[in-house]
Amino acid sequence: MSLDRLWFYGAKMRLSRWLRDEVISVPLEPILHPSRERLQWLGVSTIIGHATFAYVWGTLIAQPFESVPLRMLLGALGIALLLPAVNRDLSARVTLWAFGLICWLQLPLFFFWMYWMNHGSAVWLASVACMIVIYYHLTDWRIATLGMASGMALSLLLAHPQPLAGHDPSLSLDHLVVLGFAWVCALLLGASSANLRRTRLTNTLSTMAVMAHELRTPLATMNLMGDVLRTLAHNDVSESRRHTIEDLASRLQNLVRGMHQQIDTQIGNAQLMRLPREKSALQAAELVNEVVQNYPYRSSSERDCVRLQVQHDFCFIGSRTLFAQTLSNLIKNALHALASARHAPRPGDLRIDVGLHRGRGRIAVSDDGVGIPHARQRRIFEPFFSSPPGVGHGLGLSFCRRVVEAARGSITVYAEPEVGAVFLIDLPLHTPTH
Repeated sequence: MSLDRLWFYGAKMRLSRWLRDEVISVPLEPILHPSRERLQWLGVSTIIGHATFAYVWGTLIAQPFESVPLRMLLGALGIALLLPAVNRDLSARVTLWAFGLICWLQLPLFFFWMYWMNHGSAVWLASVACMIVIYYHLTDWRIATLGMASGMALSLLLAHPQPLAGHDPSLSLDHLVVLGFAWVCALLLGASSANLRRTRLTNTLSTMAVMAHELRTPLATMNLMGDVLRTLAHNDVSESRRHTIEDLASRLQNLVRGMHQQIDTQIGNAQLMRLPREKSALQAAELVNEVVQNYPYRSSSERDCVRLQVQHDFCFIGSRTLFAQTLSNLIKNALHALASARHAPRPGDLRIDVGLHRGRGRIAVSDDGVGIPHARQRRIFEPFFSSPPGVGHGLGLSFCRRVVEAARGSITVYAEPEVGAVFLIDLPLHTPTH
């Protein structure tokens, strides 16, 4: 193979790897820097902004085709961002679609339409250039790129034929250079910012994984100490003290198992941005039962409070290791909520149900613990957000959502303060072939 062909093959492989790792495999961020307050401010800015420019371009510095009714309609879109149904749960599909549609309608579609209608005037050339930069700072750069192309194309169709006969609504060369420069800058800034956010998160998680892995050596020593204590209890200790030492050894080794389970979770968290791709057909009931049996309970009362009920077993495609960690994390959170309640855990306070719901498999983890405040429920799946604040690292539920979504499923929560919480995992069914 010639050097030219080798270079071309290497460049092709690098491009393919970049497309896979930076464009295709990376999760979308429909709302950049999501928060309820940010959506509310965007809603207020939309309302005030369109009202202001309706006066500026309609009266103060009159522009052709400026329309007060159209401005009022676009300003009304900001009201949707103020509604609790839209801004309460920032991960809900209704919120993501509403935000994306509102941004697309009033930014690329409207701005390009006004650009065509005003014959590419200097005012609207500058406005479109600003719009491009703003759009790439509101949503994922891939969504923004698709929105720019579709908004530009549709606005051109809506503006043609122009009311003023003889005008061709097309880009002149100088305008093409200006808008192209604005678009390239916005694209590079959007892509580099996304890469920077992922790099920071990946580095943080990788550091946690290394620290967790280093704990395995002292844990192995602790486990060996438990074995030594058991040996001493049987050989060199009187009968009266044997049971006490055996109980201490059991607690020590149970603590070691719990720490190993936490280490596995932390290493899984380190894969938050790049989950392993191995998948297999899993039986839900078998997997859940295995996790419940092997979970490192801190006491017999914790073990006794768990109730597993299989109404209908189902098969789904996913990573066995990652789903086991996901279920373990949900059980851990439920036990923590029960420990924070006013009464000791009772049998049945933590329930795990396996069944079907609307043609999909469902695993429900319910507890009668302290619940979750309504204001925090919309953010509990965000990385580094914990409820209550300061408890844990805030990565467990974010990891759970990534694992479930990688299996084309969904995870939702329903909770009431001082009543309890229910986490629902819905998964597409898989029919095994024999």
